[in-house]
Amino acid sequence: MTRTALVVRGGWDGHHPIEATDLFLPFLRDSGFDVTVEDDPEVYADADRMAATDLVVQCVTMSRASHEAVRGLREAVAAGTGLAGWHGGIADSFRASSDYLQLVGGQFATHPSKHPDEVHGDQTDNYLDYTVEITELGRAHDITAGLGDFALRTEQYWVLHDDLIDVLATTTHPVQPYHPWHRPIVSPAVWTRDWGQGRVFVSTPGHSLDVLQDDNVRTIIERGLLWAAR
Repeated sequence: MTRTALVVRGGWDGHHPIEATDLFLPFLRDSGFDVTVEDDPEVYADADRMAATDLVVQCVTMSRASHEAVRGLREAVAAGTGLAGWHGGIADSFRASSDYLQLVGGQFATHPSKHPDEVHGDQTDNYLDYTVEITELGRAHDITAGLGDFALRTEQYWVLHDDLIDVLATTTHPVQPYHPWHRPIVSPAVWTRDWGQGRVFVSTPGHSLDVLQDDNVRTIIERGLLWAAR
């Protein structure tokens, strides 16, 4: 039986929403999904369309969505539609909507920068070497089973989150003399969330195309898409 995937992409161009989602379209089709692509989250307000959708792959950083669209997304997920995405395309969307934030369970707060002497005024100011650590739960979960801790050099997301998420991997922000926090901060890097009859999957790594093509990141995202789908 063919399942349906709705890819919703747009928002801030710095996350390359078209090119990033294009990386995963062949995988979705090869996995048996009938894939459609939209460039406006207002599609979420179409109740019939959403009821017929088994998986939403969202890549919309910042931007806005109407109250009706967010309500439609929440109701669809609660009824069994999966929601999945990576980086700011899901964890930094629709900042003005507390209802969206509650659905996803985590919100980007910042990505700490390098030492002030090393910044140059471009995106690489926030590219840090850090480790994604698989949790005990993650070692047994379908999305991350068999994977070990791995290193990345990219943005390291600091995430504000609640306790309803199931954290499969974390990353730790160290204390630095040029930052104001006084103890290491552990942020979720990969998480899932059960919401009604539906599932939510988030990977915070995914800032750029090269990160999305990292073997570990791509494996996690591909497994996460399948896991979240109805």
